[in-house]
Amino acid sequence: MNLLIQNGRIIDPSQGMDCIGDLLVADGRIAQIGGQTSRPPLYNGATVGSPGGAGYCRLSVLQAQGMIVCPGFIDLHCHLRQPGFEEKETIASGTMAAARGGFTTVCCMPNTNPPIDTEAVVAQVQKIATTQAVVRVLPIGCITEGRSGKKLVGMSQLNKAGVVAFSDDGNPVWDCEIMRQALEQSKILDVPIIDHCEDLTLSRIGSRQSAVGSPGEGWGTIDYRLSTIDFPAAAEEHMIARDIELARLTGGRLHIAHVSTAGAVELIRKAKIQGINLTAEVTPHHLTLTEQMVITRGTNAKVSPPLRTEKDRNALVDGLREGVIDVIATDHAPHTEADKARSFNQAPFGISGLETALGSLMSLVHQGEIDLGTLVSRLTYQPAQIIRGSGLTGSLKIGSAADITIFDPDARWTVGPDRFASRGKNTPLAGMTLRGKVMVTIVAGVIAAV
Repeated sequence: MNLLIQNGRIIDPSQGMDCIGDLLVADGRIAQIGGQTSRPPLYNGATVGSPGGAGYCRLSVLQAQGMIVCPGFIDLHCHLRQPGFEEKETIASGTMAAARGGFTTVCCMPNTNPPIDTEAVVAQVQKIATTQAVVRVLPIGCITEGRSGKKLVGMSQLNKAGVVAFSDDGNPVWDCEIMRQALEQSKILDVPIIDHCEDLTLSRIGSRQSAVGSPGEGWGTIDYRLSTIDFPAAAEEHMIARDIELARLTGGRLHIAHVSTAGAVELIRKAKIQGINLTAEVTPHHLTLTEQMVITRGTNAKVSPPLRTEKDRNALVDGLREGVIDVIATDHAPHTEADKARSFNQAPFGISGLETALGSLMSLVHQGEIDLGTLVSRLTYQPAQIIRGSGLTGSLKIGSAADITIFDPDARWTVGPDRFASRGKNTPLAGMTLRGKVMVTIVAGVIAAV
């Protein structure tokens, strides 16, 4: 099928494009872009839609007036759970959730069972994705064997097998020498090392003590009152500072996962000014929610790192707008209802976030905290630059793969977890009305969700 998308507002940060126009998809690629198509465009030397003509092909027309037409969203950080935790999510259900959320590519984290630390597991994920995924799935490999922090994986072999980045996500790489070796390898392979920055000597104490410090020590007021969240700002910032110094030493490609504090933003800002090879991500929930959600939403608002204060949230938005933080990544973390029904200290961390990402992020646009072009860039072109070895462009340039997201920036809808494609219904946004909805997701010219 060839597709003509008419009268949409085309936003493509890779080309500095923001205009009302048409987009033609042919043979799975972008064939024409921009301007108004007053007559059927030419394709293979014949007028598309002229039955019997040489090179005749079927053309479907999609009216996109009032819609945003942009490159497909790319998620650098999500959990598809397969293999090993299919009760929480599968590659099939997770990628359908991604498509509904406007994501045409997702990078899946390696905290599976078995973990993605061998070529065999990479091949297993790729095989399942080939037959069951509705969007592109790019595996992220472990930094260390079993995510144990003790021995570096064969990074070169995993990279050749299709791994686009490395992370022990959920676990920090606590051994400085292991992290140094990983960063040195990342420079050779030109792939990012994605670190979950948490100093475990400063965190993970909330479940063992009746109090977890005071608000003046980097804990939010809600954290302190509930004595439940065990990850103070200092734990994140200390590990980021260490990683920055190792990146300075090695020249390796460091990527900081799910930044959540004002102090972390400042550390990253200073490092970038100094020319350190560093990128960073922030989640939709850290950009739009605060610790107050823990009071009303309980375990569904329990994430790692935790939701922070309004001051932290503002700093994250500023950092994203200024380019200190490079991309938005969902950290989609689906869990079963039984898991999240446990006590706060025992319940797992995570939010099922693929399907609500755009709607929640558009609140930043509607409130004037960030402009629409910047938001689109942080979801499309910028992520593609970080995993540049993947072949993705995050672009609508002619000849590029037709990965396209079409969304209505003003459509209002109510979050109903029971209607999620994801098996994970765990969201603090249940029952809330969001403004901004994905209408169509196209992957390589094929409609994946509508």
